[in-house]
Amino acid sequence: MFNNTQELFDMLPVVIVAAGILISVFVEIYSERRMKILPWLSIIIFLAAGFHAIYYTGNKSVILQNMLATGGVTNIFWFIFNIGAAIVCLLSINYIKKYGTYFGEYYIIIQTSVLGMMLIAGAKDLIVIFLGLEIMSISFYVLAGFNRKRASSNEASLKYFLLGAFATGFLVYGMALIYGSSATTSIDTISANFIPLSGNLLFITGVMLFIIGFSFKIAAFPFHMWVPDVYQGSPTTITGLFSTVGKAAGFSALIVTFAALFGGSSSHLFTPYLAAIAVFSMLYGSIVAIMQDNIKRMLAYSSIAHAGYMIIGLAAGNSSGVAGIIFYLTAYVFMNLAAFGIVSIIEGKDESNLSLSSYAGLSNRSPLLAGLLAVTMFALAGIPPLAGFFGKYYVFIAAIKANLTWLAIVGIVASTISVYFYIRIVVLMYFKPSESEFIPSYSATEIIAVLISVLVVILLGLAPGSFIDLITSFL
Repeated sequence: MFNNTQELFDMLPVVIVAAGILISVFVEIYSERRMKILPWLSIIIFLAAGFHAIYYTGNKSVILQNMLATGGVTNIFWFIFNIGAAIVCLLSINYIKKYGTYFGEYYIIIQTSVLGMMLIAGAKDLIVIFLGLEIMSISFYVLAGFNRKRASSNEASLKYFLLGAFATGFLVYGMALIYGSSATTSIDTISANFIPLSGNLLFITGVMLFIIGFSFKIAAFPFHMWVPDVYQGSPTTITGLFSTVGKAAGFSALIVTFAALFGGSSSHLFTPYLAAIAVFSMLYGSIVAIMQDNIKRMLAYSSIAHAGYMIIGLAAGNSSGVAGIIFYLTAYVFMNLAAFGIVSIIEGKDESNLSLSSYAGLSNRSPLLAGLLAVTMFALAGIPPLAGFFGKYYVFIAAIKANLTWLAIVGIVASTISVYFYIRIVVLMYFKPSESEFIPSYSATEIIAVLISVLVVILLGLAPGSFIDLITSFL
């Protein structure tokens, strides 16, 4: 299976997570202290896998009979998935106690979902993409309904499962058509023969169905219908997982599948479709978010808009677009984790304190949380010099380079609209009187998770060139 120990070493992040799942199962079965051990064991596993991945990004290889890639952009995605999941685990320690829903499999399923994401990002074969997607998706369906005593959580899980299964149907049928017309599931072989295959209607239809299948996963318009209810009904920490590393996994599949096609003579074959869903996602998400009173629903529609911004990079069809998407995803993961982390802290039992009015006067009741949330809202709005601004800047520049200046202009308009509902939170916190005497309390783990996320957002904004250069060097 492995030609040498170097290949096994390059694959070590996947091995660490897979072995961690098995160890966690034994801890859950046999240890009486599993409630204290499992979250920290999960965090250690994610940190070990994540930092190994980012440290050895230069070790590029293709292993397992050309089924899985390591190094380069793949390792950057592995780092994003693992560090994002570690932050979710930190936030979850206190949150699941609040709802009395501690079950050992919670952390094990998060680990399993990350393993699926890693397979997606490293896939060199359509079968591996499908395998990773199913591992991730099934884990997500269970996590969405983890607050099993709440009807809204059960409803979220069922909706996610039904629409996710529907999306998988598109994906599998698309893969079948691609295989039927190309006689291979190897991504490299399909990419090498893309120009002659592009004249085959079955092949083009298969690729379109593949893109549609993943449009569900990244919550792009018009395949977004599951997002508001699932984000609102799921446990808040899990909603953070869905909207960040889950979305990053969906984009990684599109990038690893089509990145090899960018720059060729047929690279703009899907530009009209991608540009259309980018426009509708940006405008629809930004406009509908304005009308929301529940902060989780507002962030859900915000997530749709951000998917649209990132799809601009795909529509551009060049290496600048891919680099811009990866930078944007990294920034977005930490911006949204900080936002949902603060929401999970402020949220009371029985889904209280989730209305926007609950945030009125927060600066007086908890200056630290208000300050961190303000920075997060500014970043999501794309205000410089925070990471959110540079994420949008890079994808807009990629669009301009691809002669899609009009698409960048639409993105700027949508971003301007979104400023309203992000800044509204800041106005409520600092300029409106409090409507309740509730003072949020937080544990050390929760505030550390939020602080790390906000710090990464600030650092990416202060030194965006260093990270974009790292990404570009592997494209």
